[in-house]
Amino acid sequence: MNKKLRPNLADKTVQDILVLFSMILGEAVDEGLIGANPCRKLRISFEDRPERPHASSDEVDALAGRMTPDAGLMTITDAYTGMRWGELAGLQWIRTYLDEDPRIEIDPNFGALHEVRGRLELGPPKTPASVRTIHLPPFLAGLLRDHRERNPDTRFVFTGANGGLHRRSNFRRRIWLPALAGDKDRGWAPLNQGMHFHDLRHTYETWLIEDGVPRILRLVRLGHKRKDTDDLYSHVTDVMVESMLAALQRRWELDGGWTWDEHAGQEADAA
Repeated sequence: MNKKLRPNLADKTVQDILVLFSMILGEAVDEGLIGANPCRKLRISFEDRPERPHASSDEVDALAGRMTPDAGLMTITDAYTGMRWGELAGLQWIRTYLDEDPRIEIDPNFGALHEVRGRLELGPPKTPASVRTIHLPPFLAGLLRDHRERNPDTRFVFTGANGGLHRRSNFRRRIWLPALAGDKDRGWAPLNQGMHFHDLRHTYETWLIEDGVPRILRLVRLGHKRKDTDDLYSHVTDVMVESMLAALQRRWELDGGWTWDEHAGQEADAA
């Protein structure tokens, strides 16, 4: 079972499934339905997974420049905030504040987009720790303001065809993979072809580590649960947040700077 589950699920998810299955079988033993619990002596072992790729600032900008403006900005936003796909695809303007104290608020009730049996619907984010405030560096707040001016009547920040919601599989097939593959006719070399959209979260945390951002702030920014004693005794301060935002702004000004090709991604439509 372990070998069948692991190719498609995270280690923690596999462990939780196996523990729950063992508990169910234990109850069956107590009720006399089966003679023994075959999971009682089960030992769960996980081989090290290959390290996921991450991107440089230049690579993120290059990828974004190969997409339509909206899809490119979605990519940049993810790289500079570390938001999960569902949080980004389900982001609404009513939870995006771009004037004083620019930030995104992940709502506990409708903070993520979920695909359930082919239907797209808003619901809670992945975990309670995912409910968080994501402060925005000045350049990103500016790009999002311009984006809203271009799309004044949309409910969602990032949309696909005819203002529809993004489907992850369509975005990957129609926008993400072609951007990675490149285009010889346009002088676009292949870029980091093994990278998934989710790896922008890996990219973001890598950047934060490079910039010396404290672990507690990294956990909060990415919506991860506090696990260690040090995490419980640490606290995020305004000084930490301001320093992090300044570092992200410097990264953009020194290494970033998005240039969109007006012919990029014209055939792509991710809704």
